Parts: sequence; C-alpha cells; structure tokens
Amino acid sequence: MTQFQGNIQSLLSRLKPSPLFIKASILLHVALLPCMVIAPTLWRWWLAVFLLNHLVISLIGLWPRSTLLGANWTQLPKAAALRNEIALTIDDGPEPGVTLPVLDILDRHQVKATFFHIGIKAAQYPELCREIIQRGHAIENHSQQHSVYFSMFGYKKMADEILAGQETLQRITGVRPRFFRAPAGLRNPFLDPVLKQLGLQLTSWSVRAFDTRVNNAEKVKTKLVEGVRPGAIVLLHDGNAARTKENQPIIVAVLPALLEAAKAKGLHFVTLPEAAN
Repeated sequence: MTQFQGNIQSLLSRLKPSPLFIKASILLHVALLPCMVIAPTLWRWWLAVFLLNHLVISLIGLWPRSTLLGANWTQLPKAAALRNEIALTIDDGPEPGVTLPVLDILDRHQVKATFFHIGIKAAQYPELCREIIQRGHAIENHSQQHSVYFSMFGYKKMADEILAGQETLQRITGVRPRFFRAPAGLRNPFLDPVLKQLGLQLTSWSVRAFDTRVNNAEKVKTKLVEGVRPGAIVLLHDGNAARTKENQPIIVAVLPALLEAAKAKGLHFVTLPEAAN
C-alpha cells in the first residue's frame, strides 16, 4: 500500500462516512490534489469538477427523502408495513391552540401519533408536552431552534443544535427521543455522523400536502388520502399550520377525514417507536 493510499484510508477512518456517495465524494476531493500537481494547466477542469461535486451535494441536501447522505426513513420498516401499520407525524409544535384540538381528534379516533417538537417551543409549553406523552403519543426531536440555516451548519453547530433538542425534550417528558427530522427536511453531509453519534434515526415522510402553505382543506385532504398505504409516514403540522378561510387550522380541518380514510383501508396507526420495535 502506498503512503498516499494509506493517507486516504486514514482520512476515511477519522471521518467515518457511511453513505457510499459521501465516501466517493471524499475520494474525489483527495484525488483532485495530485491532479492539480500533475496537470496544473488543467486547473479550470479540476475546479469545475470540484464545484460540480459540491453542487450535487447541495442539491441532494435539498431533497428531504434522499438516502444518499445517510440512512433515512421515508417509510416504516417492512415488518410494520406487513402489519398494515401507518404513522402520522406532526411537526413544528407544540402549539396550544392547535395541538390540543388535534389531541382531542386523535383521542376520539383512538389513534396514536408522533409529534416532532422544536425544543424552544417545548420549553414554552412543558405541560402540553407532558400531556401528549400521557395520552400515549410520542415526541421526537425537530431540533432546538428550527433554524432556516440548519442545512448550512458545520458539524459542531449541528451537533450542538440537535443535542440541545434532545436534552430539552428529555428533561420535559422524561423520554429521550429516538428519531430526528431536520427543519424543512433539509440537511448536509454532517448530519448523518451527528445522528449516529447521538443514536438518532433520521425520518422524513412518504406523503405530505404542504399544509403550512396550502389553505384549501379539500386539496390537502385529497392528496393525503391518496397517499396513505401500508408503511406510509404521513406529515402534517400543528405549528405553522395554514388556515382555511374560516380561520381553522388545516390539520384540524383534514385530520378526521384522513383518519377515517386510513381506517377504511384497513390501516392501523402506530408511533415511530412502536413501528421500530
């Protein structure tokens, strides 16, 4: 083995990148160094390759359901799908004026959901978080601040942000989150090693209807109902929820019909931790 090959293996070992795509990207970066030395007159080509690689990585980070940057639940495990299980996930809360009506609807339909909470909002409404747990639902990590710049964070800042969310939610509920959803689903290559270090599973979704922007309840309901199937992960929002013309949160307007439609298809709602067991 040459010293150059040894240096590459040492670099990969320290970074511990798991996705094949990221390993290939690192190797490309390392390979560009000798290319610049051997053929410096072609520097424009080497620079173009370098920039193209980073462009591809950035575009993949904008694709929430991608698995190229690391393990990502876009649907429930196969065993859960075979049991006709489905997961309802609810983001950006807690939001008292919305979360409480949602909890009452879930109770009436005897459905359990997974709430991805923002740490600073959970700290504002700790009693509501505890009530969610007492009613049999799960609360998972949706970061501490829900920063719009989350996907631009470096390793340390991203780790600090996620760990703060972990500690906030565990302190309030007594339960340590096992799942993480990135703000808006956007990320970069640092997220996967951070989640591995913290023992968290990245989770996106199978079906969504942009209920933070679309205020037409019928459109949202139709898209969601069409997408429910065994193993699906459904995404809705109690925080930042769009509202109908009657000022009703979209999630409250569409949730009863969604739950009835899933029941008619023979589907059984579970929380993400239940699906993982």
